[in-house]
Amino acid sequence: MFELDIRSRKPIYEQLIDKLKQLIIHDVLKEDEKLPSVRELAQQLTINPNTIQKAYRELESQGYIYSLKGKGSFVHPSSKNGRKEELEKVREELKELFAEAMYLGMSREEIAELLKDVEGGERHD
Repeated sequence: MFELDIRSRKPIYEQLIDKLKQLIIHDVLKEDEKLPSVRELAQQLTINPNTIQKAYRELESQGYIYSLKGKGSFVHPSSKNGRKEELEKVREELKELFAEAMYLGMSREEIAELLKDVEGGERHD
């Protein structure tokens, strides 16, 4: 599915959250698609199952996935109207990042080009 960087300063569970969000946002993982079980993913990535569980809990609290007792975890259908608080938080973060980028010399055109890259699904990690 993906790889994690064990040498990164970023905790494994946060890397896992970020990767799963990317897969969901870019429609690699579709609405209501079943995610691998905690045990399966732990074996696949050779990491502690508790780390997977922590990431799944966080993704559930953020509204990206939902769990059904005895069935597993699934990608939450995107409810754009139901995430107003989260959307407002992202808006504020973007404003701050845009202001910082412009202060550091990034042009309006470069910012627009980045947006086009995101819309096109390109990644520049």
